[in-house]
Amino acid sequence: MKRKDLILKKLIELSNGNGIDAMTLANELNMSRANVSHELNLLCKEGKVIKSDGRPVLFSPVFNSTNSNSNDSKLYELDMLIKNNISLKQAGEQAKAAILYPPKGIHCLILGETGVGKSTFARIMHKYAIDMGVKKPDAPFIAFNCADYSNNPQLLTAQLFGVKKGAYTGADTDKEGLIEKANGGILFLDEVHRLPPEGQEILFTFLDTGYFRRVGDVENRTSDVLIISATTEDPSSSLLNTFTRRIPMIIKIPPLRERTLEERFYLLKRFFKHESIKLNRDIFVSLNSMRAFCSYDCPNNIGQLESDVKLICAKVYSEFLTNKKNDIRICSRDLPDYIKKGLYTDKQHRMLWNEVIGDDIEFFKFSPTNETEEIPTASNDNSIYEIINDRLRQLKAKGISDIDIESILEKDIAKYFHKQIYGITEEKNKQNLIHILGEDIINITDRIAELVSELLGKELSQNSYTALALHLNTLIERVNKNKPIVNPQLSKIKQLYPREFEVAVEAKKIIEKYLNVSIPEDEAGFITIFLISDKEYINRQNEKVKVIIIAHGNSTATSMADVANKLLGENYAIGLDAHLDKSPLEVLETLKDYVRNDMNQAGYLLLVDMGSLTTFGETIEKEFNVPVKVIPLISTLHVIEATRKALLGMPINNIYMSVQSINSYMENNMDFAPLISGKKKIAIVTACLTGEGASVAIKSFLKNNLKYDKDLFEIIPIDSFDKHMTMKKINEIQENMEIAFIVSSFPLDINIKQYSMNDVLSLKVMKELQEIVDIKTALIKMGNVLKENIDNIDGEELYSDIQDTIMKLCDTLSVCFDDDMLLGIILHFAFMVSRIKKGEKSIEYIGKEEYIKNNKSLYNAVKKALTHLNTKYSIIIPDDEICYIMRFFQEKDALFNMI
Repeated sequence: MKRKDLILKKLIELSNGNGIDAMTLANELNMSRANVSHELNLLCKEGKVIKSDGRPVLFSPVFNSTNSNSNDSKLYELDMLIKNNISLKQAGEQAKAAILYPPKGIHCLILGETGVGKSTFARIMHKYAIDMGVKKPDAPFIAFNCADYSNNPQLLTAQLFGVKKGAYTGADTDKEGLIEKANGGILFLDEVHRLPPEGQEILFTFLDTGYFRRVGDVENRTSDVLIISATTEDPSSSLLNTFTRRIPMIIKIPPLRERTLEERFYLLKRFFKHESIKLNRDIFVSLNSMRAFCSYDCPNNIGQLESDVKLICAKVYSEFLTNKKNDIRICSRDLPDYIKKGLYTDKQHRMLWNEVIGDDIEFFKFSPTNETEEIPTASNDNSIYEIINDRLRQLKAKGISDIDIESILEKDIAKYFHKQIYGITEEKNKQNLIHILGEDIINITDRIAELVSELLGKELSQNSYTALALHLNTLIERVNKNKPIVNPQLSKIKQLYPREFEVAVEAKKIIEKYLNVSIPEDEAGFITIFLISDKEYINRQNEKVKVIIIAHGNSTATSMADVANKLLGENYAIGLDAHLDKSPLEVLETLKDYVRNDMNQAGYLLLVDMGSLTTFGETIEKEFNVPVKVIPLISTLHVIEATRKALLGMPINNIYMSVQSINSYMENNMDFAPLISGKKKIAIVTACLTGEGASVAIKSFLKNNLKYDKDLFEIIPIDSFDKHMTMKKINEIQENMEIAFIVSSFPLDINIKQYSMNDVLSLKVMKELQEIVDIKTALIKMGNVLKENIDNIDGEELYSDIQDTIMKLCDTLSVCFDDDMLLGIILHFAFMVSRIKKGEKSIEYIGKEEYIKNNKSLYNAVKKALTHLNTKYSIIIPDDEICYIMRFFQEKDALFNMI
């Protein structure tokens, strides 16, 4: 490329509408200022560049094609877009530069969030190329979304570049690809980051050389096509870095929240105008409705804004057809709540309304005959209105009343727009889950979702999809750690949901193929729960449990709530940040104010980090006489699970137990046992309300079927006709003994594991009961185990010291562990002390400094609790080990790997 062309190309790239001086260009190109200035003056004489008067002299490219026969004064569609959208000025100038760059334009990459209008902008660039004579009037514009074929790389590559006959089975003829079909025009590649490696290589070759090959072909081909690609991803990713080396023009489209009120008002006028044209009727929009549309939170950008306009127009149109309205007139009461909230803005925003929208008009009128400039919209079809008209004719033919028709049409409209309005949200939710769980988990979840759609004929809700993905992530961790998977409700699930269970078995096969390991049938029982309609679980009461996160820091709680709300698609979880400059009393008063203003008889689940926050539940419950449960030391996963279950309308006790057992699959009453009891024996209680006999019979049955050390365990039967008397006896037993579990003919309101007599007699739960006994036995005999396996410290004495240390930590942090986890923690502590005593180096904790910084209070609590071990055994437990111990109290499934 000649020096002059290089300078013109760089000037076009850097053009921002204000002009560029020669020195800036010289520095960018690593040329002398004199040479650059000389070439710029030659370009000015050729009419390709203009320069400003005054100093410094600024140069700008001329964006009028010399071969255009158009009237130069004409305002083109791209110019109109820039004129009415000041935020797009730079993007518009870059688009012009990309289209007009000699001889045939330059490839470009459009960056922007989902819904900002990247595809619309690309179409306007295509129209501009035709208007300016750069492309012929019949030049094709072909749009292709790489994400549609991302799971089938071969098919994606074939779609883009074509196929040679015989390239693979089924390739019976030569097939032209989109690169060839777009010859002479523009190929728009959306979600370009989803291109597989095979496609990337061919595309890069084409961008570099202008040549490409069909799949299975050796012949080089060419195509005169301009590539406009788009992505929602960070351009610094490895793939996009490779792109940016080949694509010099990067165009960024700002999200709707960064656009001005004037721009949003302009877009709304265009969208309402477009709907009036499709209906061929006047549409009236009230002043307050327009204000609400201008100001409501619209996270999915212009795509959602347009869909929301269509939705409300369709709703009001259906009311017009059923004679509920005399014309198509939209008032603020017609708007859904999330749009209506736009009216409740701050004073400064209301002042802008008056400047932009005014307050001297009651209704805006949009007519199909009004002369006004147009911009393309995402869809030009009349399908929703045709659906409404067809449906209306069908319903009237059946003699259905207008009131019933209105209700039916409203549901049809909501269903029609679900994918348009929430499809974007679901895709964004999926991207968020990919960042958290990884692409493999989401791919498996997608395959199971497709299976459900195919075999059950229904779609997984966003809530169920998110929950299933989280469940699969935990499942894979359990399988990798060889943890058992036992579902005590398997038989019941099979009986109640046979169809769903059959599909779950097929889903299990997908997971097994991915893990290359066999998974027990119990897992299919757990998957079944996610395939059952949400309605199966919904509590019929109007109120649902409120989920409130309270954590120390400026944004810890609100950030966790935000993540859960975005993933579940509902703005439900509430975050209350306990700023470090606020006293606990002030935080408590904030919580009281919230409860006072939003009284909820279903109760409140408080998810807190530590310290005095753990005591708030008792205060709230006593003062407001509502049920409250508190879960300390929570993680984001706890917040997601609690919010998900609350949205389903589950009772507070069920949610509490489910979240407590977050890292197991036991979604029944799984309580955590207290720390190792110092009492002489452990009790197993059998209880019955039918008088003497049944509880004694169960005792006999357990004695014959359980293997246990009679010096450690005692089975105690309780016979009573009164629940209160039974509870009194159980409390008396607890004063002297730890209770491992209760076998009862009726449920008891107590935090001890309970099993029905029927499940015990049918042997359904005997394996689980034996595990409880075995683990309790191992805990009691742990001193002997340590004595036999640790050679440099007295094992029994160390065991006693570790118990004291863990007890102090559990009391300080209001945490308790199940026995299985407790075994792992004790072993970790014991071998840690032994290793340090021997002078062995600890395993490095990656990101230690940052982790401690973000969890300073927990770090200080753990370090303080370890003081006794440091002193007694003359050791210094390093920060790496302290971090591992901290993890026990944050993530109760993170153990065993550190021994």
